[in-house]
Amino acid sequence: MKKVTIRVPATTANLGPGFDAFGCALGLYTDVTFEETPFGLEITGCDEAYAGPDNLAYTSFCAVMASLSEEVKGVKIHIDAQIPIARGLGSSAALLVAGAMGANVLHGNKMSTQGLLNITNAMEGHPDNLAPAFYGGLTASMVDNGLPVTVNFPLHPDWEIIALIPDFDLPTAKSRSVLPTQVSRADAIYNVAHGAMVLKAFELGDEKLMRNGMQDKLHQNYRRHLIEDYDRIEAMIRTTGAAFCLSGAGPTLLCITRNKNLRQLLEEKLPKITKANWQVMPLHVEFQGARIIAEE
Repeated sequence: MKKVTIRVPATTANLGPGFDAFGCALGLYTDVTFEETPFGLEITGCDEAYAGPDNLAYTSFCAVMASLSEEVKGVKIHIDAQIPIARGLGSSAALLVAGAMGANVLHGNKMSTQGLLNITNAMEGHPDNLAPAFYGGLTASMVDNGLPVTVNFPLHPDWEIIALIPDFDLPTAKSRSVLPTQVSRADAIYNVAHGAMVLKAFELGDEKLMRNGMQDKLHQNYRRHLIEDYDRIEAMIRTTGAAFCLSGAGPTLLCITRNKNLRQLLEEKLPKITKANWQVMPLHVEFQGARIIAEE
């Protein structure tokens, strides 16, 4: 039986004003190994609660198999995840991407990456994490007539992205539940303008433009109360000159800077303003998306 291991990068979505549109791949990974068997399902490497047929790697594996008109007889799946669950770093998207790519590789790579994105987007509902997980780098995505469309944007090489990852989770469903169903025209215009500035700031390496552009009126103000000490941490980050935003649905917070010493500063200051345990993790931009790292 054939066997393949897929490595998928973590992703951060939204990047401030780019709600459900912007995404970026980061240097933290989930590796998933797929081995077809004569019958049955076996999933290892994850909590028992996730080791059933509703596991996202398995459901996307099955979805691609169905598109290929292939029968799923049995499969062993082993998950080695560095990406923390329910922290706003694309853990769900990583499993969906791995499952889709695993099925495709095991059956002759008959589908394009765009085809795999189409299938997984129908499952996830929005491509902001999926697109950078597949393609790498900084992306903006939309859905046109039910199908995702993605473009990549250039980044200045000097940007440092530091993730502040807490010891508590925040399910995406809960984070979405606090958002309004309608927004004002003024707020929509605000986000379109600021989103354009963020993309240009990434390209130019312009710290002031990034700080100003990364403001948002569609989601962060509604979600901040779900995250312990959000206001204190944001105020502290602002004093360092770094740009600041929520990573995806949270609770991970991102600092975007060109200051090489920011990590040390954050490690010193964070324990003084919050009782929660926040891990300070520098993450480079991953320009390579999901890929095969082993195949038998």
